[in-house]
Amino acid sequence: MAAYAAAARAASPAFAGFSAVRGKTLHTQNFAGGKPESPACTSCHGNDPRGAGRTPAGKVVEAMALSASPARYTDPAKVEKWFKRNCNEVLGRECTPLEKGDWLTLMLGQ
Repeated sequence: MAAYAAAARAASPAFAGFSAVRGKTLHTQNFAGGKPESPACTSCHGNDPRGAGRTPAGKVVEAMALSASPARYTDPAKVEKWFKRNCNEVLGRECTPLEKGDWLTLMLGQ
């Protein structure tokens, strides 16, 4: 989280911290820039981060909430890999450091 905070601060000197509320908005909002079958994070991850999700191909996706998948966020390289892939599929672009930190704040608090 410290690396995302430093990057968010570098992008915007007005950065005042991450927000689970903004993270929830990001998680549930529909976007038009990504793949049509995945317009929102909830398309695969579901509305409840504590429950498993499913990809359009039917593959099970482990719960995103830290309380349900404690080992999910222990490898920063894996976290970044999945952000890159999923942000491009849903948003049609990479997520900003602020978006990543907000989304992680939501998931780490679940």
